[in-house]
Amino acid sequence: MPNIRVMHFGLGPIGAATVRQIAGRPGFKIVGGVDIDSAMVGRDLGDVVGLSKRFGVKVSDDPSKALKSTMPDLVVLCTSSSIKKVMPQIETILKAKKPIVSSCEELAYPGYTHIRQARQIHALAKKAKVAVLGTGVNPGFAMDVLPIVLSAACEHVDRVSVSRLQDARHRRLPLQQKIGAGLTTEQFQKKVEDGSVRHVGLTESIAMIADALGWTLDRITDEIQPKLAQVTISSEFLAVDPGYVSGIIQDGVGYRKGEPVIRLHMEVYLGAPESYDAVEIEGTPRVSMKIAGGLHGDVATASLIVNSIPKVLGAAPGLRTMRDLPLPSFFSGR
Repeated sequence: MPNIRVMHFGLGPIGAATVRQIAGRPGFKIVGGVDIDSAMVGRDLGDVVGLSKRFGVKVSDDPSKALKSTMPDLVVLCTSSSIKKVMPQIETILKAKKPIVSSCEELAYPGYTHIRQARQIHALAKKAKVAVLGTGVNPGFAMDVLPIVLSAACEHVDRVSVSRLQDARHRRLPLQQKIGAGLTTEQFQKKVEDGSVRHVGLTESIAMIADALGWTLDRITDEIQPKLAQVTISSEFLAVDPGYVSGIIQDGVGYRKGEPVIRLHMEVYLGAPESYDAVEIEGTPRVSMKIAGGLHGDVATASLIVNSIPKVLGAAPGLRTMRDLPLPSFFSGR
């Protein structure tokens, strides 16, 4: 698929990382960039994402106009974790009959939590004769696709457990803020309640695993706790004193016939002793896997988006998930 024409909608950290990856691979042509940030509008997209290379593409704040003038083959949508917030953007893109790969976490597997929006997107995409996909490192790979693939080696599966531990000291400031670093426990709880501190996607990942294994779940829980600093911990951006929140502990559990059969455990905090991704499948045979150092959140999310582009271009029209597409793999662009 030579010279796939890509328009980038949303130029925050993940959107910018995706631009930089695509700019470094053959087979792609960046034709447009859209963002509502007035500091970006009118500037060359290469300059906006921190590249010395100039694309001759000016960032626009008008997606409809940009879609019409740039004529992309596909749109990369990286604006929000919320499917409700991205719905108007998706509608605009599908009105122009363009396929979408998005980093929206709730779009990764919306059939369990956002049934109405999922049906609406599916109908619009089929009408436009294009595919729509939500993906990323998590949800989209580390805590759902990876254990699903590993389960293929099993004769029988009883339970699935996935753990993701990350030292957030080396991550960007928005991520450190998203996990509540530096807050008091009271401030942390308020932000959990208003949804500004949390990882979005555990419920979606559990539903994806259950459907892949043919399990009907009774319920899914998603609980969040603060990780408190025992000593002063510093990152490039902030310092956390003892007793203050250094990050987040989040657990998602899927229950089947009253028993917990899928457990997803996340710890993301400043000063974690190690970073890793681990999968444990209890069954025949027992499968255990650990990725030392873990999958880098931003790099892996941008990679999943870019590597999924040719698969989405070849997919049947409608709302798709990582379960629907061919086995994910690196795409060289050649």
